[in-house]
Amino acid sequence: MAEESILKQKTASTLKWNAVDRVSSQLLYAVVGVVLANILTPEDFGLVGALLVFQAFAILFVDSGFGAALLQRKDPDERDYSTVFWFNLAVSVAVYAVLFFCAPLIADIFQGDRRLIPLSKVMFLTFILNGLAIVQTNRLMKRMDVKQIAVSNIIGLTVSGALGVWLAVEGWGPWALVWQSVALAAVKSAWLWITGGWLPTAGFHLDSLKKIWRIGLSVFSSSTLNTLCQNIYSFIIGAFYNLSSLGFYTQADKWSKMGSASISQILTSSFVPLLSKVQDDGETFRRYVTKINRFTAFVLFPVMGGIAVLGAPLFHTLFGHKWDAAIILFQILTVRGIFVVLTSLYSNYLLALGYGRRLFALEVAKDLLILAAILSTVWFGSVPLLVWGQLAASVVTYVVSLLILRRAAGFSVRAMVRDLLPSMAIAGVSCLVVAVALYTAGLSGWLSLLSANMAGLIQLGGGLLLGIGSYLLLCRLAHLPELREAVRML
Repeated sequence: MAEESILKQKTASTLKWNAVDRVSSQLLYAVVGVVLANILTPEDFGLVGALLVFQAFAILFVDSGFGAALLQRKDPDERDYSTVFWFNLAVSVAVYAVLFFCAPLIADIFQGDRRLIPLSKVMFLTFILNGLAIVQTNRLMKRMDVKQIAVSNIIGLTVSGALGVWLAVEGWGPWALVWQSVALAAVKSAWLWITGGWLPTAGFHLDSLKKIWRIGLSVFSSSTLNTLCQNIYSFIIGAFYNLSSLGFYTQADKWSKMGSASISQILTSSFVPLLSKVQDDGETFRRYVTKINRFTAFVLFPVMGGIAVLGAPLFHTLFGHKWDAAIILFQILTVRGIFVVLTSLYSNYLLALGYGRRLFALEVAKDLLILAAILSTVWFGSVPLLVWGQLAASVVTYVVSLLILRRAAGFSVRAMVRDLLPSMAIAGVSCLVVAVALYTAGLSGWLSLLSANMAGLIQLGGGLLLGIGSYLLLCRLAHLPELREAVRML
């Protein structure tokens, strides 16, 4: 019981600092993003969005699944950490060299736009810089000490954001986004090295690499497929449509992920280390899973549902009508984020229990569903239709993840769904109330007399107050225990 009490205290502290990290980071990210979106063009974002496809795979190869493997292992030693560090560094340099010389080929893929050649050679420095901090980050996460990670993110976003805005104002175009990314990676890595309190030893131990590789291989394989799923739409839109369309999609995808990625990262950072410590105690593990499911639903459904309903007022407040073509994409992707977070949560259960092969099977299923969705929609030449297919594939993937959990670990599908239903129902009612209120306000006509930004701000503010108030009131009336837990944590 004493050990469980300590774990609860560490989990509460981890949740608090993860929340501080995500809220402050997303606030900075949002402010800088709004300023840049109002200065730069959709094509500028499309150029950088095209490079992000290749950068995502490069970062994946640099990590090679070892980051998650170190988290999953109960007691990694210094030999393990040092070996992974030197491996990450060697791979990052090798991958950068390959992509450096392949820059002209990358430009040829995206309508032969030669601007991509110098942009890519600088942009790809980020995964070397990020690779230097993989072990530092994982050591802190393993100790459930995420304070320095939070501080590094906040400082990095502040410095890089200021640089990006200054370059954009000075007319640097897409280079503002590139140097912003490089500065962010450099500052974060530097801070973690200064404060992390760890230095690698000179040795490289093949036996340590083999031990970690057994876990890392499954994670790497599933992550490769996951990265393919996440970036294939950007690749298709940029290669077969145009860079402006990619810019609209990139913005919609980025803003939709501010909610889902934050929730998913908080859950992963807070609960995976905890679950790995109780993986051998089946009863305790299942009890924690139930609590995690219910708390996730309590946060996930109102946040993501509310963001989707308030999509148009949000975009009009931030950007006027400049990015209107991205609104419908943003709303669809936000709803998709609900199923992405739940699937990611269930994947972490599989990872914590050591079911790496089942996790890989889930990623294969997700890839096949994404491929089926693309083949069903790409021929119509409509980006929104492509994104609707993305949502449908995510819903089916969520169902598949439930079935795999039942078969692998004996979890009850009915119980897993039942954990979500109370918060989902209450959030659904709150979102409906907000949607009706927005529709009614739109019919009045007086909002059309105002600027797009001011009208959007009024609708956004009113919608937030109505949504939050109705959700909390309904939770109180329904005596939802997660509301008491949330108040207690605060």
